[in-house]
Amino acid sequence: MTQKKEPKMIRVLGTVAEKLPDAVFKVELENGHELLAHVCGKIRMRYIRIMPGDRVTVEITPYDLTRGRIVWLHK
Repeated sequence: MTQKKEPKMIRVLGTVAEKLPDAVFKVELENGHELLAHVCGKIRMRYIRIMPGDRVTVEITPYDLTRGRIVWLHK
């Protein structure tokens, strides 16, 4: 039986540009690209507020570079 390999997640820094409904954010990356990102469970569980202008780390899968997950909030 063969095991499926998980794809390597790409971690990039960005700035939250806009807050959208349902805990989705528009994030502008350092290279100028924009993507939609939702909040990971640990940040949601700890009630950490993310506002436009915050610097965040986003995980992106190589399969879809237009969506991601916010995994870290930089203060």
